[in-house]
Amino acid sequence: MQEKTSAIVLHCLRYNDTSYIANVYTETVGRTSYIVKVTRARGSGVRPSLFHPLALLELEAEGKNTAQLRRVTEARLLHPLHSLPLDPFKSAIALFLGEFLHHALREEGVNRPLFAYLLHSIRWLDACEGSAVANFHLVFLMRLSRFLGLYPNLDDYVPGDCFDLLGACFCRRPPLHGHFLRPEEAAFIPRLMRMNFGTMHLFSFNRHQRVHCLEVLNDFYRLHIPSFPQLRSLEVLQELFA
Repeated sequence: MQEKTSAIVLHCLRYNDTSYIANVYTETVGRTSYIVKVTRARGSGVRPSLFHPLALLELEAEGKNTAQLRRVTEARLLHPLHSLPLDPFKSAIALFLGEFLHHALREEGVNRPLFAYLLHSIRWLDACEGSAVANFHLVFLMRLSRFLGLYPNLDDYVPGDCFDLLGACFCRRPPLHGHFLRPEEAAFIPRLMRMNFGTMHLFSFNRHQRVHCLEVLNDFYRLHIPSFPQLRSLEVLQELFA
């Protein structure tokens, strides 16, 4: 029995000499993994070059969704990405976000609005031009928090408030647990929340601010997602977009 699904490639890991494991987020089953046989034979239904970070694919796999890894029998582009695989800056963002989502979505089941958000975001990144791309990952991570139930509450914000990283809310006094942003740092949260892909080019950050915002967002997720590791691609992204 063949099953079809739209999928976003998150991470690939070599399995043996002839195959690797592709970790993907799909529209129909959520987070899952497939065995992909490495072959360059002409006429093959699966080309390894398709499975780059954040690739948008239409997959066919053997069998039903079970605990056992299923083999991909056919893979084709769901939506071609023109600049993302070739542009070094966009490729760095894709590498970082692929690694980030690989850990952040580890337990995520079917969530069609989340899949639609990821699909829309990746297509926007591919089409984005100019210096605005430097803010893309900040907007993406902030907006992603809404789908994971972590979106900060801005209703009671008053300039001078601290931001409680564990409670994802603003507070008048620093919390006792110590995981918080001081007022001068907390003031960046409302600014990030106002940004979207259409307006991110209007917001400018200096080197220190952009690096620090990325560190804060990364730490925020690490506090809320169990076993979230230190990301290897984080330092690369900080160097490129600092």
